[in-house]
Amino acid sequence: MERKHSELILSILEQLPQMEHIKLSEIPNIDLYMDQVTSFMDEHMQRSKRRSEDKILTKTMINNYAKNKLLPPPAKKRYSKEHMLLLIFIYYFKGILSLNDIQALMKPVTERFFHGEEGLNVEDIYREVYSLGKEQISVIKEELLKSYEKASESFEDAPGEDQDFLQIFSFICLLCFDIYLRKQVIEKLLDSLTS
Repeated sequence: MERKHSELILSILEQLPQMEHIKLSEIPNIDLYMDQVTSFMDEHMQRSKRRSEDKILTKTMINNYAKNKLLPPPAKKRYSKEHMLLLIFIYYFKGILSLNDIQALMKPVTERFFHGEEGLNVEDIYREVYSLGKEQISVIKEELLKSYEKASESFEDAPGEDQDFLQIFSFICLLCFDIYLRKQVIEKLLDSLTS
């Protein structure tokens, strides 16, 4: 692949460890009004924005999540730390899953663990999943590098500019295929949870 593309891809992969979830210690222990929730999410999840004008979370989104029972209603128009954690999960899921799938996944969490007085609660679940995700970053980075190297070896007989484009195209296709396969597994797991 052309040097500029190689540098760009390697730079993106180097940034992966910085694309972390919000730490539990960063989430306020006091209940927040909706404006405070949207501001908090926008501020703390800026790295995950594709464009600076993109919104992480809007009032409409939060209202739709509550209406679709993805999120328990707020208490006196205030959102707890547990609400915030659920919103973070929903944010990551919505780029991959349908609202129905998110609802199927989140319903047991909210029913069993939201305001969990005894045993596990939403905070415990977030802590554990955050820990697993953090460990997974280096594994994913290694997988991405292997896909990049494989794509770099494709279309060796194509002319220069075409070769560069086709190698980038191949890399994107490999990534999409990986996501497609993982999404198939997720959907089958979700189907088994709801049946």
